[in-house]
Amino acid sequence: MKDVIAAWITVEKKNLRPQVYVGPMYPPAAHGPVPGRARPVVKWAGGKRQIIEDLVSLVPGRFETYYEPFFGGGALLIELHNRGKLKRAVISDINSDLMDLYRIIKHRPEELIQELSGLRFSNSREDYYLARERYNSIGGSTAEKAALFIYLNRHCYNGLYRVNSRGAFNVPFGRYRSPSMPGEDEIYLLSEVLRSAEILSVDFEEALKGARNGDFVYLDPPYMPVSPSSSFTDYSSAGFSMDDQVRLCKAFRDLDRRGVLVMESNSGSELIEALYSGFEITRLRARRNINSVPYRRGPVEELVIRNYRAE
Repeated sequence: MKDVIAAWITVEKKNLRPQVYVGPMYPPAAHGPVPGRARPVVKWAGGKRQIIEDLVSLVPGRFETYYEPFFGGGALLIELHNRGKLKRAVISDINSDLMDLYRIIKHRPEELIQELSGLRFSNSREDYYLARERYNSIGGSTAEKAALFIYLNRHCYNGLYRVNSRGAFNVPFGRYRSPSMPGEDEIYLLSEVLRSAEILSVDFEEALKGARNGDFVYLDPPYMPVSPSSSFTDYSSAGFSMDDQVRLCKAFRDLDRRGVLVMESNSGSELIEALYSGFEITRLRARRNINSVPYRRGPVEELVIRNYRAE
């Protein structure tokens, strides 16, 4: 993709003189620095905002490139950026629509903001299903689809992302009283964060191939269930199986042998604890709101597994 050359015409807001950009597939974002702290623009299953202080305290004091192959809402990367601890990053998620959203936020924030401001879908059941139908009909990566992704994420049930066997988004309407949408500054702030990131949408093993001695990897996979209804893993049509958990553990051990600093979040199941025997394990309590049985939502134990000691 890096060798794809495209000509882009942008309009400078102050004098309306067209500017031609010839270079990589996307032009650089035209906006200047925006004051404030960046934050996630999507709600995501297993999001880490409520335990972010605990996680940051366990991050290595020094590292080179940051890798996160199960990116989701990106709370940890965003917080590390806010604290000036991020040099460069490689991020990935198997959910290609999610990563297309981040590419558009990185390269074309103005276009996304324009699409968001032009959305005519209200907080109603009828409009929600019209938006969902439109979203599923759009192929490829467009600013319109990215804006619809955000609308659906903010208005769907529990902020869930679920697809059927055909890859179509099928989460029902959430019935929130007054869901919010991200403002212009939030999009620009996240665009600033993503400027230092290479954005992929590949399997986690592929995403981690470039990790070297001194780099830091944060793994936040779909959690190993501690009961039949306690985890949600249908974030892609392929799901995330027990075989994938074992494969992830092998990848963790391989990274350890290569001198890469690794931290993983997973459920407090006995099987996960056994798989990662011999590594540093910290237990945290976090509230989880995505569960097929409502009364089972609430505080759960999570494990944070590391191949290094906290400084």
